[in-house]
Amino acid sequence: MRQVWKVAGWIGGALGTSAAVATAAQRTRIARQRREGGTRELSELPLGRESTVTADDGVPLSVEQVDPADGGEPELSVVLVHGYTLDRRSWYFQRRDLATSQAPRVRQVLYDQRSHGRSGRAPRRTCTIDQLAHDLDSVIRAVAPTGPVVLLGHSMGGMTIMALAEGHPELFAERICGVALLNTSAGEIGSSGLPRPFLSRYNPVMVVAGQVAAWQPTVVERGRALGNQLLWGLVRRFAFADPTVSTELVDLVDSMIGATPVEVMTDFLKTLGAHDRYSALAGLRHVEVLVLGAEADLMIPYQHSEAIAALLPDAELVCVPGAGHMAMLERPEFVTETVRGLVSRCVARESRRRRA
Repeated sequence: MRQVWKVAGWIGGALGTSAAVATAAQRTRIARQRREGGTRELSELPLGRESTVTADDGVPLSVEQVDPADGGEPELSVVLVHGYTLDRRSWYFQRRDLATSQAPRVRQVLYDQRSHGRSGRAPRRTCTIDQLAHDLDSVIRAVAPTGPVVLLGHSMGGMTIMALAEGHPELFAERICGVALLNTSAGEIGSSGLPRPFLSRYNPVMVVAGQVAAWQPTVVERGRALGNQLLWGLVRRFAFADPTVSTELVDLVDSMIGATPVEVMTDFLKTLGAHDRYSALAGLRHVEVLVLGAEADLMIPYQHSEAIAALLPDAELVCVPGAGHMAMLERPEFVTETVRGLVSRCVARESRRRRA
């Protein structure tokens, strides 16, 4: 108990006086990094078709559909599912480059998970991975009701796909032909000897942070705003591995996390810590699967990708060299080409199935 209160005191002090914790030298260094951090990589993308899908419990989900840039007929739909404290902007490069792909042409469906991005705020009791799976099911049935589907899930998005396979196996038998699981985990370490992910329920910092934020959310938000330079530095450290990564990319991730209220962050901590979907992986045995992890991921170490692939012997296991948790932003060409390979295999598979 003494240790827990010690952690609580540390978190309260860090959040409440973060501006003081970040020394003048640290703030100056981070400010310089933000000014001088590489070339401009992001530009405004053409708007897709935006709509709202109502989840089965009434929460509005913000959805965007992106058709092939050349106006050609898509061969399948790709649904992109983002991770914890992020939103659909995390797929910036994949959205941009898959739209121009002609071999094969795809229609993309991107949406913001409940309580994230432009989607509606959900009650805490519904902020579970099981409910996120129901949300994904609602999105597929509403905006991709026919034709083959490929699912791409990053971090919590990958966990969402696993829960969908567990709860709605008929979709994987009838509609879903491919799955990409990026920088994600099938569950806690158990007896497997895997390193614990940062969001483990055994991490006392995360447990107490959730309690403090639930108790004094206004104080925590104020502390986060005061320490924005320090927090930007933490995002750079934990989301990316390349020390020369463009500050524009760090700004993007920082803005997504900054737009996520602390209460929303704590709403999902319990379900993330309790996530265990190793048995659900059996539902993916009959589809094309890509398991992609990053060599230097500090949030969900690469060994978690290896553990998933070990239960899916026909899956493609790929390690992104020198990348961190946001591999699809940090190594976009590598990740997008690997995803294109998955989509091409799915198109070929569907073609063989139709002929048969």
